[in-house]
Amino acid sequence: MKRPRRPRVSGRSAAWFLTGLAAGRWPGRRAHGEPDTVPASSQIVNHVSEAIISADQSNTIVMANPAAAALFGTSVERMVGSPLGHYIEGPTQAAGATTEPVDFFRPGSGRAGRRATDYAVTGVRGDGERFPIEGSISRANAGAPFYTVVMRDVSERRRVQEKLSRSNDQLRQLSAALQTIREEERTHIARELHDDLGQLLASLRMDLTLLQQADGTPGDSLRLMRGMEDNLLTAITSLRRIATNLRPRALDEGGLYFALQGLRDDFVERYAIPTTLLADEAELRLDDAASTAIFRIVQEALTNIARHAEATRVMMNLFRLNSDLLITIRDDGRGIRPEDMEKAESLGLIGMRERVWAMKGEITIGADEPQGTRVDIVLPLHDHLV
Repeated sequence: MKRPRRPRVSGRSAAWFLTGLAAGRWPGRRAHGEPDTVPASSQIVNHVSEAIISADQSNTIVMANPAAAALFGTSVERMVGSPLGHYIEGPTQAAGATTEPVDFFRPGSGRAGRRATDYAVTGVRGDGERFPIEGSISRANAGAPFYTVVMRDVSERRRVQEKLSRSNDQLRQLSAALQTIREEERTHIARELHDDLGQLLASLRMDLTLLQQADGTPGDSLRLMRGMEDNLLTAITSLRRIATNLRPRALDEGGLYFALQGLRDDFVERYAIPTTLLADEAELRLDDAASTAIFRIVQEALTNIARHAEATRVMMNLFRLNSDLLITIRDDGRGIRPEDMEKAESLGLIGMRERVWAMKGEITIGADEPQGTRVDIVLPLHDHLV
C-alpha cells in the first residue's frame, strides 16, 4: 500500500491559512462534531521560510511567524500587538490622515518581484537598521478586514544588483575610453607620419630633383647625396620609434624578459624612479598572447605609479611556481585607498583586471606595508608555455 504524499505548502499558501486564522475563520474545519485542524495550520505557518505577518485595519500586528521575527531581529511576542509601522516604513502622509496596511504597499514604493502583487518597501529591524524587502499583501473580509503580508529580505540581491550595475558602468567607461584612446593613437600616428616621415620624404625628393639638375660639379653632387643619406637615416630612426611605440620589438625579437627590461629602462630614464626587475629569462618563455598580456599589465602598473603614486622606488618580481606565474609590483608611494579602486574613471586598474581575468588569473591590489601600493597577480600558464 502506497503511503500518501505529503503536500508541499509555499509561503503564499501559508499566508492564506494565516489570513483565515487572523480573521477568525478556521482553515480546514472538518464536518460538524469533528475536531478542528488549527494546530496543523499554525505549524505550517510557523515552519515556512518566508516571513508572514497579519495586521488589522488599525495597522496593529495580530499574528507573526518565527521567520518574521528573525527577519526583523525581534521576537514573535514583541511583534504581536505592535504597530505595523515599527517594522515596515510607512507611507508619507499629512497630519491626521489615516492609513490601512495596504497603504504601506501602494504603488510609489515600487513594483518589485515576478508577481504583480510584489512591491519593494523598506523594513526596519529591532535595532533601527533599515533594509530592503519585497512584500505582497492580501486582504480577507470576515467582519472587520484583516491583511496578511508575505515578505522576503532582498538585501543580498540588492547588493549583487548594485555591484553588477557598477561593473556595467565601468565596462561602459572602459569601452568609451578604449574608443577615445584608439582615435587618439590614430591621430598621433597620422601626425607622426605626416610631420616626420612626410617631411623627410619630401626633402629627399627635392634633393633628388636638385641632383638630377646638377651641372655635373662633383662637390655639389656629393653634398646633396650626403644630405639625402642623413635624411634616410633620420627616417629609419623615426620609423623604428613609431613601430616601437605601437609594439615593442623586443617582444618579437627577444621575448618577454628583454621586453620587460626595456620597459624598466625606459621608465627609469623618463621618470627618474629607481626600479628593480627580478625575473629569470627561462621562466618567461611564453607564447605571444601571454607575453603581450603580461607586458601590458606591467606597463599599465608602471604608468599608474608614474601618474599617481609619488613613489621614489619600485620593485617588480616575476617568478614561476609550478605552472603559475606570480607577479608582484610594489612601490613606496602614497598608497591606494579602497575607494580609489572603485572609481569609474580608474580605467588603468580596470584594464589590468580585465587582462588578468581574460587569462583566468587572479589580481589583488592594496596598500603595502609600511607604505605604498602592492599588486599581486597569479596567472595560470598551462596553455601558454613554449
